[in-house]
Amino acid sequence: MKEPEISVGIVNAQEINFSLNMNYSAKGGTYRGEETVSFSEGGILWRGNLYQELTFTPMEEGASFSLYNVTIGINFHWERQETQIFQGTLKLVVEEGKITAINILPVEDYLISVISSEMKATSPLEFLKAHAVVSRSWLYAQMEKRRSLSGKEHGGFFSLIKSDTEYVRWYDREDHTIFDVCADDHCQRYQGITKATKETVVQAVQATRGQVMMMDGEICDARFHKCCGGATEEFEACWEDKHYPYLEATRDTAPDKNIPLPDLTQESEADKWIRSAPRAFCNTQNKRVLAQILNHYDQETTDFYRWQVRYTQKELAELIRTRTKTDYGDILDLIPVQRGKSGRIIRLQIVGSKRSMCIGKELEIRRTLSDSHLFSSAFVVDKENVKKGIPASFLLTGAGWGHGVGLCQIGAAVMGERGYRYDEILLHYYKGAEVKTMY
Repeated sequence: MKEPEISVGIVNAQEINFSLNMNYSAKGGTYRGEETVSFSEGGILWRGNLYQELTFTPMEEGASFSLYNVTIGINFHWERQETQIFQGTLKLVVEEGKITAINILPVEDYLISVISSEMKATSPLEFLKAHAVVSRSWLYAQMEKRRSLSGKEHGGFFSLIKSDTEYVRWYDREDHTIFDVCADDHCQRYQGITKATKETVVQAVQATRGQVMMMDGEICDARFHKCCGGATEEFEACWEDKHYPYLEATRDTAPDKNIPLPDLTQESEADKWIRSAPRAFCNTQNKRVLAQILNHYDQETTDFYRWQVRYTQKELAELIRTRTKTDYGDILDLIPVQRGKSGRIIRLQIVGSKRSMCIGKELEIRRTLSDSHLFSSAFVVDKENVKKGIPASFLLTGAGWGHGVGLCQIGAAVMGERGYRYDEILLHYYKGAEVKTMY
């Protein structure tokens, strides 16, 4: 097949300010320099005229445009805005009373930016090659999913189970109907050419050009996360109830050691696992390796393998009330109802003095128990200073950073540092998959 192009949603706002850094064509003219578009009367107001959509096409090789006030890390603790620079085509479309800026570019160019944006370009080459294959596989799986759902009555990209006693929701690209992927951590972190591209990243993408992971004739939906906490999770623990054999729970230790993973679906085993710090590739404090992998704002997080969060009764009750828009009264208990094979909680019972509710899946739990996102849903709860059945505070002790499905970025980087080849890294995290070349 021929290398396709990808459409990436960058920013969505009532007004978008941007700069065409070289010559671009649009509506029969040639433009360069500062431009502003705003939403008006159901269309895009630009230079005194209304349009349903606008496309700025580069007229010179290497042409770029800058977008101002791009929000990165949406809803995360390090959320911030910055100016970002992109190559390729800029497309502006109307969506739900705002304007969305979309970058259209070749897939391999997109991947060079993703690998640079997701982690430091100074990471081990074999790790970068592995991540290039993972990112490419995930991307094509999402593009195929979007095509298959196009025009169908599918109810969006999220699902919800709701009753008087249960609220279980999972999210999977639910916002993206007019472009393939977004530019933030919700999909893959993409910052165009804002960050300088190192030769090792280009080398990693070119060395794996067109390569994807496949199983039984289908491209693998290759998920990834920051740190598994010692064990990866199954797909169905986080999203729809569908099992992918290549996304199984895996202990993050050397494959030749064959150390069995405890049954972390059992509360007693999960408790022992999370309160300890078993050996794992991602159990590292090697600052040199971490500095290679993590961008400066990710390095603000230092306790990713095992972590603790303490809430007072007032803090937790208010947090849950705000996040769920429901008054539980005093929080009496947080009870794991169901855990996945990595120890991540899939369903959590919130017991309050006014009402109780079982919530899930893992991302809904993380969003409910944090102002941004709890590091993971693999945690145990200690109630402190309980008086008349009401705890004065709650201590959450947790494991890992992210949903835990697929490739563990920190673990994979350590494997690369220790001399594992990129195909060995891939087959460690995606059991039974094969690396195939599509173009």
